[in-house]
Amino acid sequence: MSSLVLLHGLGANGRVWDRWPQPRLAPDLPGHGSAPALPAYTFGAMAAAIAETLPVRREVVIVGHSLGGVVALELASGRYGVDVSRVIALGVKVTWSDDDLGRAGALARKPVAWFDTREDAAGRFLKVSGLQGLANPDDPVVDHGLTEADGRWRLAMDPGTFGVGAPDLRRLVAESKADVVLARGELDPMNTDAELHALHDQVVTLPGLGHNAHVEDPGALSIR
Repeated sequence: MSSLVLLHGLGANGRVWDRWPQPRLAPDLPGHGSAPALPAYTFGAMAAAIAETLPVRREVVIVGHSLGGVVALELASGRYGVDVSRVIALGVKVTWSDDDLGRAGALARKPVAWFDTREDAAGRFLKVSGLQGLANPDDPVVDHGLTEADGRWRLAMDPGTFGVGAPDLRRLVAESKADVVLARGELDPMNTDAELHALHDQVVTLPGLGHNAHVEDPGALSIR
C-alpha cells in the first residue's frame, strides 16, 4: 500500500494540508514551520532534509505544491533513498525572469522582520504564503507559521528560503523515476497549460481554481 506525502509551498507549512481528505504525512519544508533552517537552500538540500524525516521509503506518492512540487520531483530522482512511485506537482512556477530571481534574492537577504502584534504578523504570514482570503488569522496554519519572543512576533519561515532559485523542471521531469503529473489551477498566474504541456505529456488543469487549488478545493486532487 502506498504512503501519501504532501509538501507545501514557499511560505506555508504542513498545516496547510489539514483539510486534505485522506491520511497523509505533511512535513514542514526546511526553514518553515518547526523545521530547522538550512545553511543554504537548494532543491537538493531540501529534498535530502525531507527524506530524512520520512518514516517510510517505499511506494511513496507525493503531492507537492509550488516549491513543494519541485522538491517532490527532486525526491523522485532516486538520489535520496526514497522509492517514489508517483508525483503530482501542483502550481509550480515554470518561467523565471531575471527580475523574478532578483526580487527573490533580495527577499532572501532581508533580516527577519519582527511585529509588535500577532495580528500584524499573521497578516504578513497570510500574504507571504499566498493564503490571504483562504485562511483566517486564527487558523492552525497561521499559528504554526508564527514565532513569539518577548511579546513580539515574527514569521517562523527563514527568509533565506526565498533564495532557493529557479528549478530546471525539464531535467527534473526527465530524471524522475516516478509517474509524474503536472497540475495547475485554471486561474493560476504562475504557469500556463502551454508551459506545462511543453514539459510533459501528463498535465491536469483544475477548472475554476487558482494557485492554491489544494486549499480552495482540498478534494480536487484526492488520490484514488
